[in-house]
Amino acid sequence: MPQSSGLVVQGLTKTYANGVQALQGVDLAVPSGLYGLLGPNGAGKSTLMRTLATLQTPDRGKIRLDGVDVLADPDYLRLRLGYLPQQLGAYPGVNARDLLERFAWLKGRVNRRERRAEVELLLEKVNLTAAAARPVATYSGGMLRRFGIAMALIGSPRLLIVDEPTAGLDPSERNRFHRVLADVASEAVVLLSTHIVEDVENLCRRLAILADGRIVAEGTPGALADKLAGRLWSRIIPRGEAVPEAVHLSAAPDGTLAVVEADAPPGEGYAPHRPRLEDAYHAVLAAAGVTEVAG
Repeated sequence: MPQSSGLVVQGLTKTYANGVQALQGVDLAVPSGLYGLLGPNGAGKSTLMRTLATLQTPDRGKIRLDGVDVLADPDYLRLRLGYLPQQLGAYPGVNARDLLERFAWLKGRVNRRERRAEVELLLEKVNLTAAAARPVATYSGGMLRRFGIAMALIGSPRLLIVDEPTAGLDPSERNRFHRVLADVASEAVVLLSTHIVEDVENLCRRLAILADGRIVAEGTPGALADKLAGRLWSRIIPRGEAVPEAVHLSAAPDGTLAVVEADAPPGEGYAPHRPRLEDAYHAVLAAAGVTEVAG
């Protein structure tokens, strides 16, 4: 793969009019394939996604797609972009098939037969063929999310940005969407922004962790987890017993599962804990001074 291929972000900074510094010198190099962006709510993920999608301009920094400066030439990226934001609206009274055809035409699919074939394929991919004649405004939350996925895939995008994509999807829909993403990633740069660690761990070869507008860690899921090898211990804390300071805490049938980082077992009942990406994620945020992680 040529060095210029993929998405390259350098020194991206964004401060809003209210003084909130949403991005603080973000650097990323994202090759073709699935790349995860993890972070709690308020970390700057949505700001970064909107900036990469050219929906807003940064104060400073550079964005290049396959070597092209897209801040100087935003239309180059827009013709090659698929974007699924957190919130998706719909035009009243317009059905899914007609709306997808309209977007396909706007993306340059001027041949009617080819455009209709692409729309039908996308409707099938997201399991909306049976509901394609219904107005999108009547869709449930999960159906609207699937429609947004189809819309983002129009035109076989070179860069696909998906922001919290599995929100509102049931387990079967979520698995279907994961398969669609994996197919697209064979030929495109797919940036998956989420706070659901499992999605990134299962799908992405590499990821970055964003906190307070900064990249605080980057690497493969395995490499980030391996940094904690031999240093994690876990124990079920019974209900009513004081909960210790921990890398992270999670609910368990008999109380709270506490995962603690230490050189040796921190007390009676602690067993070695095999690190996973979730453990690395919480440890990195704690080291960065992020004490409250929004779920």
